[in-house]
Amino acid sequence: MSAPVLLDRIRQRLIDSVGENAEPSPALVAQALRAEGVVLGDDALLSMVSTLRDDLGGAGPLEPLMRDPRVTDVLVNGPAEVWVDRGEGLTRADIHFTDAAAVRRLAQRLASSAGRRLDEAAPFVDAQLANGSRLHAVLPPISRRSAVISVRVPRRRAFTMEQLRDSGSIDGCSEAWLRAMMAARLAFLICGGTGTGKTTILATLLGLADPSERILIVEDSAELKPEHPHVVCLEARPANLEGAGLVSLRDLVRQALRMRPDRVVVGEVRGSEVVDLLAALNTGHEGGCGTVHANGAGDVPARLEALGLSAGLPRAAVHSLVAAGIDAVVSLHRDSCGQRTVTGIHVMTPDPDTGLVAAIPALNFSRHGVKEGPGLARLCERMQLLGVTPPAVG
Repeated sequence: MSAPVLLDRIRQRLIDSVGENAEPSPALVAQALRAEGVVLGDDALLSMVSTLRDDLGGAGPLEPLMRDPRVTDVLVNGPAEVWVDRGEGLTRADIHFTDAAAVRRLAQRLASSAGRRLDEAAPFVDAQLANGSRLHAVLPPISRRSAVISVRVPRRRAFTMEQLRDSGSIDGCSEAWLRAMMAARLAFLICGGTGTGKTTILATLLGLADPSERILIVEDSAELKPEHPHVVCLEARPANLEGAGLVSLRDLVRQALRMRPDRVVVGEVRGSEVVDLLAALNTGHEGGCGTVHANGAGDVPARLEALGLSAGLPRAAVHSLVAAGIDAVVSLHRDSCGQRTVTGIHVMTPDPDTGLVAAIPALNFSRHGVKEGPGLARLCERMQLLGVTPPAVG
């Protein structure tokens, strides 16, 4: 009997005897092995116990990857196609499932552990696991050959500025300007594509906030874990199977504003919550911030306009609120080697004729140094108005 077949038979015996949520102990596994007519040595028995624990209570074959502190994403495209990102781009992992049915079982069990349904009637799921990881799974026939599993693994602790500098994400100049932005309590957004490190940078910057400040974080799925003594996290909730119980990000932004925040943070601005966030930033809630998906800072005004229009705001009102409420946009980029870097700081500047906002470069950072942009004077003026001396350039 092959090892995968034996493992499947022992797993099924444990489920039949003590249930799917049982904790596989050496005694229970040894009993199941005897029923199969198999005797293992102590080392092999303990190895099987560990494997079964991961399979029944953890993420199965993916568990070792998710325990690796370097891993940010684990992707399963099929039984023999497991990919992992350790911060240097995607690489093939030496992990295999026995067949497509095993991938499907794992996807359904992970969804069930998060209190979500995954079957023919609901063939995809987006949920948060108990360890804080973000799960997305799709079943056939939506995915052609096999269930597809995507897991975003959160960092257990936020990076420090020193760690970001050592990793090459920032340099001395960009660090000084980011610190000054936080000290001046500028309202800002961090933009970039998927996997550029927006959440990582935001969590690090929030750790620079004055310890006396109260930070209210609103997220669709909890990922931000700043090193700060006074953080309150609010997490959105999807509707249940009956379509009731929905708590949206917009609901949570409104609640956060009633909780005496010093800084309101939206983990990712992606919907109608942009209206309440912009309103807050224009009514005395300084220092608010968040992230937004955009390929570059120049695309942020159009992205915010689209979100505002979908929420019912007129175009002119969106641009007016953005111009008055958002002081800066920090842009990130991830190169082909997986290196994530802060590439610039832009200011939101309205056109005097049309009133439409554009992201004007204030500082551009690259391996060749820092380059001043036409928006630098506006950024320095805003910092000085708030009592912070702008850093030197270069």
